[in-house]
Amino acid sequence: MLFKFIKIVFTLLFVSGLSCLNAQTFWNEVNSGVTVTLRSASNVDSYVAWACGANGTVIKTVNGGYNWTNYTGNGIPANILLINIFGVNADIALAAGYLGSNTFVYRTSNGGANWSQIFTESNGFINGIWMKDSISGFMEGDPVGGRWSLWKTSDGGINWDSAGLFLPQSGTEAGWNNSLWAESDRIWFGTNNSGIYYSTNFGENWSVQPTGSEQNSYMVAFHLPGGLWGLTGGNTLLLTSDNGYNWQNISAPGSGNFNGAAISFINIGWYIRSSSTIYRAWFPYNSWIADYTAPSGTYNHLSLSRTYFGYGPGMIFAVRSNGGISRGNFIVEGVKILSNKIPALFKLHQNYPNPFNPTTKIKLEIPLLNNNKPGEVRGALIQIKIYNTLGQKIETVLDQITKPGIYEASWDGSKYPSGVYYYQLVIKDPNIINSAIEHKETKKMVLIK
Repeated sequence: MLFKFIKIVFTLLFVSGLSCLNAQTFWNEVNSGVTVTLRSASNVDSYVAWACGANGTVIKTVNGGYNWTNYTGNGIPANILLINIFGVNADIALAAGYLGSNTFVYRTSNGGANWSQIFTESNGFINGIWMKDSISGFMEGDPVGGRWSLWKTSDGGINWDSAGLFLPQSGTEAGWNNSLWAESDRIWFGTNNSGIYYSTNFGENWSVQPTGSEQNSYMVAFHLPGGLWGLTGGNTLLLTSDNGYNWQNISAPGSGNFNGAAISFINIGWYIRSSSTIYRAWFPYNSWIADYTAPSGTYNHLSLSRTYFGYGPGMIFAVRSNGGISRGNFIVEGVKILSNKIPALFKLHQNYPNPFNPTTKIKLEIPLLNNNKPGEVRGALIQIKIYNTLGQKIETVLDQITKPGIYEASWDGSKYPSGVYYYQLVIKDPNIINSAIEHKETKKMVLIK
């Protein structure tokens, strides 16, 4: 009980702190190890995540996106285009794809080392899989034979049954991959028929939530945990405040179709379009800004950690057409944010205290990058390196993308002898290959033991 109480208090303090700072999302590129088109991601808990795509590709991280392991093959044919994945945990995942007019679903129970085909359907197209827990799950696909392809599992995804899940097709309607969203017994999935199908009893009964003039609902996302607010979109972005019973068009910058969205536990929303930019807004989601622009590729899907109050290093993953993966996090590692105020100039302050024993703090101010587009608040690649008097680099304090703002880094010199050291700040534009240094500054500090 004491541990639970401490955890709750910490979470409340953390959320309060984020709110005070307007909770920036810090984005950086992680190396997926693949270059094929990635179609879908499934973020279990900010540390464990799966992604899939063309050529039967499946990759997984268990350390928040720092490293990805390729599990392509191992039972999934190379000619299968995988379009949806759901990771239950680090060991169990299910991936859906198609070849020609046939759809297939594969399952692993040993972390991706082996995959078994557990489902196929002729003239089918499975759009999404969602496991309520490690035992119960739901699967949705385009209509076959005049009825939607709806399935349940009660044995962890090994077997699937459509009994009691009859939902007739209306006209020629169909669905969209990655447009399935579920929480407990509530399920939503998007269509191309100006409406979203909604169930409150895990698929036994369905109603239609009209989307008005917006014909397509390419994605559906709701607030975590269990909120009333949700986003959907096709050519336009729609918002609901009542679980989807009513949707209204809202203004949203950018161009291209809306491919994915997420709303976090502290009421920050994100969406992606068929472009290279991620957009962000605070509740009530009426003022969207460009949050991050990838160096190349087009975003296909965005996945937020399903763990309530999840804010680890891989809180959000967004996958792209070239194998690229962008990672979002509330916490910038190795440095403390002091202010979201955007400085006018780059500035490296003198460390304090100085002389010091054995730790010291380094304050830095990061303005907008020179190549930022109008209205864009894009992060810079920031490096802080420590050198000895011989000019040898002995340690890297910081090496990641951070947003404009005022920061404070710390360095612990306890394992080094007394003497003079130098700390250097280097700023680059991460979106420019072989980018020239935008700013470089070096200062001296003294360690006395």
